[in-house]
Order: sequence, then structure tokens, then C-alpha cells
Amino acid sequence: MKWNRKFYAGAIALFCAVTIASGAAAFGRSRVAEVFAASGRPELKVTLAGMVMRDNTEVMLDKAGTVNPGETLRWVIASQNDGDGAAREYKAVGQIPAGTLLIAGSTVADGDVSVTFSIDSGQTYSAQPLVEEKQADGSVKRVPAPISMYTQVRYEWSDALAAGGSLNASYKVRVK
Repeated sequence: MKWNRKFYAGAIALFCAVTIASGAAAFGRSRVAEVFAASGRPELKVTLAGMVMRDNTEVMLDKAGTVNPGETLRWVIASQNDGDGAAREYKAVGQIPAGTLLIAGSTVADGDVSVTFSIDSGQTYSAQPLVEEKQADGSVKRVPAPISMYTQVRYEWSDALAAGGSLNASYKVRVK
């Protein structure tokens, strides 16, 4: 399977969820509104960059042209908080594109982070997704899902992304 840059533009999506701990909407003047205003608001800038490994160097996808079966791609999710408040319970989700397989052990991120995976297009996440497997005796046992079933990787930081701060996360996939 050969891919070109136009395919990536349509096939790759990046989802980021931000929750602000004191982010309840408040109308009128109240103590909640005052606390929220005093704590500031995060303003997140998130970018996704892709590189392909060629001749022991990384080539940006926009300069790589066609990507071939067997090649390794590294995706980098860069998050920058340009606001004046911390982003609490910050999560970033990267897609594992169709036609690729996540490379086991390739997830890396800044800070204290929990990495989980989805096998159902982001409906649920687990550190080790499980599937049901029928046993020889007819019983059903839950076993680790094969990595070929993984559809997303989610990074969830335990610490807030501070105002002016940045976080990076990355993962690698192999083209089928």
C-alpha cells in the first residue's frame, strides 16, 4: 500500500480534551465566577507532526512523498498552553491510522502521564484492552487484545498543563 500526503490530511485526526476544574458556567456575579476569573483560562495550541524513518533519519511527512509498506512513522503531539490559567485533567488522543500498526513500547510523553489504548474507535480506553476468546471447552476467557486491533492511543497527564507550559507525546506505527 502506497500513501501520499493528501491521504494523511484526510486520514489522520487528533482529538484533545481539556477540562478546567473550576470551569462551571456562571451567569451573574457569584463567588464561583470570581474564583474562575481569578484562576485564568487555558488557551491550548495543539499540533500533530508526522515523520517517516528513512536511512536512519526522520523525514517530515510533507517532504517524504510516498510512504511505503514496512516504513516506520513517528507521530508527535505537541501541546502548548498560551493562556493565563492551567489546563487540568488534560488529555491528548492520537489516531492509529488505518493501514498501520502501533509499535509496542513506542509511546513516550513528557511528565507524569498515563497511557491507555482503545480498540473500539475511542469509546473506551484501557492500559491493556481485552477481548473475549472462546476456549476449547466452550467457555469464554478475556485475553489481551492483539496490538493490531488498537485504534487510538490516549495520554492523560496527572498534573495540570500550567500557563506557558508545554507537553509532548509521541508514538510510532509501521505501515502494513
